[in-house]
Amino acid sequence: MPRTPNPERTDDDAPEATAEWFAKARPASEVLADLLGNDAAREMLKPKRGRPALAQPKEHINIRLDADVVSAFKGSGAGWQTRLNNALREWLKAHPEMQEG
Repeated sequence: MPRTPNPERTDDDAPEATAEWFAKARPASEVLADLLGNDAAREMLKPKRGRPALAQPKEHINIRLDADVVSAFKGSGAGWQTRLNNALREWLKAHPEMQEG
């Protein structure tokens, strides 16, 4: 037996979705262009996977370092690559002649 809704908790602005409502529903790809325009619809429907793109993404390189340097940074725990990057950044601050530009 279906449960009768409590009239005090019924929301007229957001009624319960029924089978009839779902039968009338249309995919966003069919209705967004009419509602927002083609450009906005195309942007909203574009798949967005993964992390947002960075303005200045890190560059992947291969580098050979002395074992004791790598061991010291790895031994300091998780985040050692970030700390190594920060150490190199500090070195660049101390040697402004090495800066690009």
